[in-house]
Amino acid sequence: MTRAARRHLISIDDLGDEELRWLVRRGVEYAEGAHRDARPLRDTVVGTLFRKTSTRTRTAFSAGALRLGAQVIAYGPADLQENTGESAADTAAVLSRMLDALVARTAGDESELRTLAAQSTMSVINAMSAAEHPTQALTDLTTLQRYFGAVDGLRVLYVGEGNNTASALALALSRHPGTRLWLRTPPGYGLAPDYLGRATAHGERVGSRVEQRHDMARLPEADVVYTTRWQTTGTTKHTEDWRTVFAPFRVDRAVLEASGAGVFLHDLPAHRGDEVTGEVLDGPASLAFAQAENKYHSARAVLEWCVAAPDGT
Repeated sequence: MTRAARRHLISIDDLGDEELRWLVRRGVEYAEGAHRDARPLRDTVVGTLFRKTSTRTRTAFSAGALRLGAQVIAYGPADLQENTGESAADTAAVLSRMLDALVARTAGDESELRTLAAQSTMSVINAMSAAEHPTQALTDLTTLQRYFGAVDGLRVLYVGEGNNTASALALALSRHPGTRLWLRTPPGYGLAPDYLGRATAHGERVGSRVEQRHDMARLPEADVVYTTRWQTTGTTKHTEDWRTVFAPFRVDRAVLEASGAGVFLHDLPAHRGDEVTGEVLDGPASLAFAQAENKYHSARAVLEWCVAAPDGT
């Protein structure tokens, strides 16, 4: 059986600048009710493989695929023969003959996803690896685009661990001219040098800036404050006293006031009293739950781009 070649999304850096912007625009269009009757994934089958827990990402891609006309097959961590030692290459050789797309949360190394994507008939979408969470970054940019009307020129203060969410955010935001991303990460828990280097290179090319510090002194003026939970899926802490190290990086009302930010983002789930106070998460500045909804709209854009390969992208 011959099928059209599919696109993959393993890293934000798999996208060209215009492809990134198209995905954000499309997510906004879906959120605003456009393409309500479109079924670009009609007669396709999407697999979802989640080895780690997921509320938003799994639901967003499952519901998104169904809304776009696809059928969905869900796999848990013990459902495939890879659980008994079958290689990723053999798994890809089989699944790519039956599925049109595989949405995979491995919380492992990106190389496995690259192996799964080493064929041309099944799209592979990274629903979170250990190093990067690209579909979260697309959700974040969709949220910013909806609220501010544009991403270019925005100032974002990210507070907390330089985890997979932060890595993807840095790669995505730095592709937009005039943006500023200030990372305030605990000592020893900063953004991986490779990701910081790539984001810095994007900034030099388009006129954005990414800076990282390991303290909370003299917070910059920002439009948005963003944090994630301290114990994120796929990451481990390498010091026993990590909570003491992380404590100064809690987002409370004082952080919002010091930065002047009018918007708060969180990728959820949240632990009130750890990385953020309930006053902030549940307060008027918080877009965290609208952000969660936008994951569904963004997932539809990703599925359409990967599987249907629409014109203009």
